[in-house]
Amino acid sequence: MMNRVRGRVHSYFSAEKIHSDSKDSARLEVEYPTEFLNTLAFSGFPDHEIELKVFSPVMLLRNLNPEIGLGNGTRIMVTYLITYVIKGLIMGGAYAGKVVAIPSRQFPVRLCYAMTINKSQGQTLTRVGVFLPKPVFSHGQLYVAISRVRSAEGLKFLIQNEDHIPLGYTRNIVYSETFDSLGGASLCIPPTAIRFASGNDLSTFSV
Repeated sequence: MMNRVRGRVHSYFSAEKIHSDSKDSARLEVEYPTEFLNTLAFSGFPDHEIELKVFSPVMLLRNLNPEIGLGNGTRIMVTYLITYVIKGLIMGGAYAGKVVAIPSRQFPVRLCYAMTINKSQGQTLTRVGVFLPKPVFSHGQLYVAISRVRSAEGLKFLIQNEDHIPLGYTRNIVYSETFDSLGGASLCIPPTAIRFASGNDLSTFSV
C-alpha cells in the first residue's frame, strides 16, 4: 500500500537504551546492547524503524493526550513530516479534522491501512471492508464490525475458506449463558439479512 502513495519515504528510528535507574544497569548494557534492543518487537509498541509518507494513514499505539484527541487507536492522516515531528489531521471521532503534532524520540504510531475489529470499536466510519479469512472468535465481534458504518451500503465482507475460495456466509459466536437468566422464558430473535461480499458477488445471510 505504501508504494501506491506518491512522495518521498521518510524513515524514523527509535533510540532504545537500558534505563539508567535499572539495577545493574552497567552489566545490562553489556548483555543487552542497543543493536539487540533494536530487534525487539512488542504488540502495542512502535517498531525500531518506521517508514512514512505524506498522506499515509497512521494509528496511535498509546494515549498521548486524550483531552485533545490523541488517544490509543486514534487514526491520523499524515500531512507534514520533519526530523522530530509528525503533523497530521485526526480522521474520525469528535476531533475529526483537528491538526495535531506528535514530537518524540520514536513516534508511537503504526501504518493503518487496516485495523482489527477490536481496535475499530467506538469508531463511526463511512465505508468498511471486513476481511474474514476465519470466523470471529468472540461474542459480539461480528456486531462490532457491522455496526461501524452508518448504512448497509457502506459495508462489504470478503469471506474465504482455507483454499481462498469465496464463501457467502460466516459463523457468529453467541454465548448461550447470555440467555440463561431468562429461565423458562421464550426469546424470539427475528432473522436479520446481511449482505456479504463473496468475491465479486453479493449474497444474503441470516443471523
